Amino acid sequence: MDKAFATSKSASIRPPFNPAPLNPTTLNPAISARKATARTALVGLSEPARALLENCFRQFGIEPVVISANAAERLHKEKFEACVLGLGTGADALMEAARSSRSNSRCVLYGVGGNAQQAMKYSKYGINAMFHEPLERQAALKLIRATRMLVLHEFRRYVRIPVMTEVSVVGDKVRFNASSIEMSTGGMSLRTPEDVPVGTNVEVSFSLVTLPRMAVKGVISWRKPKLIGVRFDQADERRGKVKVWIDSYLEN
Repeated sequence: MDKAFATSKSASIRPPFNPAPLNPTTLNPAISARKATARTALVGLSEPARALLENCFRQFGIEPVVISANAAERLHKEKFEACVLGLGTGADALMEAARSSRSNSRCVLYGVGGNAQQAMKYSKYGINAMFHEPLERQAALKLIRATRMLVLHEFRRYVRIPVMTEVSVVGDKVRFNASSIEMSTGGMSLRTPEDVPVGTNVEVSFSLVTLPRMAVKGVISWRKPKLIGVRFDQADERRGKVKVWIDSYLEN
């Protein structure tokens, strides 16, 4: 069975179909010494945040590139495997430049700033994960560790894509909106305060970058405080569109 991705408190991510949280990051010397094979753009960050993230990305073999001028033009023309953007004035224009670029339309997009709900106004750009301020070193390392395989193109058999978008959930006696955390061909994890029993049949509808709004039937497969997991119904052919989107995301 496929699994689905997650962001959590202070820029950490938990595997959505495994109730156990990730252990605190312990760096392996081999990881720290790994030669950089990918680049991440750092745009619109404060000096302390920039310095912290530069160090954290390098420890996972990802080379940070600080962009201070002509950011939109560079994000549109240059190739980056990831991009970290401060969610302030002008962030939407920078995200548009990246997502409209043939080179960066599927780069891993990190936001730095507010909470997940505030990030929803940028959901059409497909923010993958959030670093929450004030940045904490261990939380930042934990998030980068959880998403590094996408940045480095080291994909597992059952890949999970972190993506934040608004999701409508409708089922037996339930109807509410939630925000997605991770997505796979088999299901998705959601952030919501709703207390929905495991086993509840639902239909989730959402839109993704380049994918128009769609709906898929599923069942609540697990729940934790403010988090639930939805397993897609294998008989629902519409879930094939999710697979096509994920395949396209990875191929790019």
